[in-house]
Amino acid sequence: MRVLLLCLLAAAAYGQVADKANARYRTAEGREGMLVTLGAPDRPDRIHAETIVKVLKIKPGQTVADIGTGAGALLNVLAPSVGEQGKVYAEDIFDDFLSAARKRHAGAKNITFVLGNEKDVKLPEGCCDVAVTVDAYHHYDYPAEMLASIHKALKPGGRFAVVDYYRRPGAMGPGGNPMEHIRIDKDAVIAEVQAHGFKLLETTDTVAGSQYIAVFTR
Repeated sequence: MRVLLLCLLAAAAYGQVADKANARYRTAEGREGMLVTLGAPDRPDRIHAETIVKVLKIKPGQTVADIGTGAGALLNVLAPSVGEQGKVYAEDIFDDFLSAARKRHAGAKNITFVLGNEKDVKLPEGCCDVAVTVDAYHHYDYPAEMLASIHKALKPGGRFAVVDYYRRPGAMGPGGNPMEHIRIDKDAVIAEVQAHGFKLLETTDTVAGSQYIAVFTR
């Protein structure tokens, strides 16, 4: 009953929040402005990339998908973590973001860039040991379809991690407005993901009260 209630609340919150969160991404000019933030040299530190990789226990030889890679900040840590025998799929729905990520990681031999869409990550079936989406889940226009697509891309027993901000005042720091920007809070995210074939393994915070990691298994 609690899971059902949270899913209903998530559905109600979606319409009033998602459009605001995605407004800047719907035009080339808006995305160009976002790339200033997404492509900043300190972006890997700001998203706590090292902590994310540590929590997910990324190992050499694994295949990992970065869903919504943006300008590729997480790839700075993911690519070295899986090593030469591993592989990283860097997925995004915007080709201009992928172009920035390709430029940032020019010469990397273990990264494959993938143009997905709002409903499908366009990854091979059963390809990934781990999939992670960082500060992007609240942008999903079609979470049910995206979750089904991610589930399909994971190997049996593969893991999926949502890294996102709490939907509470102050969570995004100065200038941020999580009450408008973040679609649903952590408990509703967990309920939504579990309703689409995943089981929760663990949750932790990268920054207490600000950003969390929820790890699921297929």
